[in-house]
Amino acid sequence: MTDRVGLGWRAPLAADILANLDRIDVVEVIADDYFDATVRDRRGLCLLGRQVSLVLHGVSLGLASTAPADVIRLDHMARLVGDVEPWLWSEHLAFVRGGGVEIGHLAAPPRTEATIEGTARNLATARAIVGSAPLVENIATIIEPPGSRMDEAAWLHGVLAATENNLLLDLHNLYANGCNFDFDPREAIAALPMERVGCLHLAGGTWVQATRFPGRRLLDDHRHATPPPVFDLLEEVARRAPQPLVVLLERDGDYPPFDELLAELDAARAALARGRAARLVETDVVASA
Repeated sequence: MTDRVGLGWRAPLAADILANLDRIDVVEVIADDYFDATVRDRRGLCLLGRQVSLVLHGVSLGLASTAPADVIRLDHMARLVGDVEPWLWSEHLAFVRGGGVEIGHLAAPPRTEATIEGTARNLATARAIVGSAPLVENIATIIEPPGSRMDEAAWLHGVLAATENNLLLDLHNLYANGCNFDFDPREAIAALPMERVGCLHLAGGTWVQATRFPGRRLLDDHRHATPPPVFDLLEEVARRAPQPLVVLLERDGDYPPFDELLAELDAARAALARGRAARLVETDVVASA
């Protein structure tokens, strides 16, 4: 079993990433940044893909909605996937527009049967246009989606049951939602089909004071180091998942010295190793019982 660990491609990190490909198994690229890219930039991305496994990550498709998917954006994604031939591609389980208005961020849809059905239709459209199914990512939120009738784990399970898509499980998003809405992310992990997890995201965030409701909220800002509880969740997933995992570190600002990011990749590998060792022990115990 070979787990892989990598991080997101960002311009300020480019030189350091290229200089340390011996310690980076996978690079994740924001797909939308290349929808209207020049031929030169696309060729550069293809060249990167010949040096390291690439994942294309979408941020603007807004597939988790009862509104139909934007076929123009999906056509952009299809062309990029065709040019780059990535290892896989992914998108968030979020909506980003309504009534033709762009809201400017990834919003959690109401967790209802209707949004599960709408998401399934949009994911089928995405697969038909792009030619392959995206991994779908759980998102962080600082408010419970209005009108929800189920918790996050049940809604995610419903989406997976209604589609052929696998999950990009963002562990910091899950951790942040657990902190913000008082649930145990380990219980959510136990409720999800771990065999459907294709990738995992790691990141860090910061506590912010709420303005319209009491207390604080943990904001998933990708500008801080991955906290220890998220590495603990990674270990738990590695203990439960039977398949090889791909772990990607996200950092979008306040970049530390690159050695610190490499140290986070090493910490991810260590968490994976602990989880795999625990799984092996449990398997041996069951086999000898």
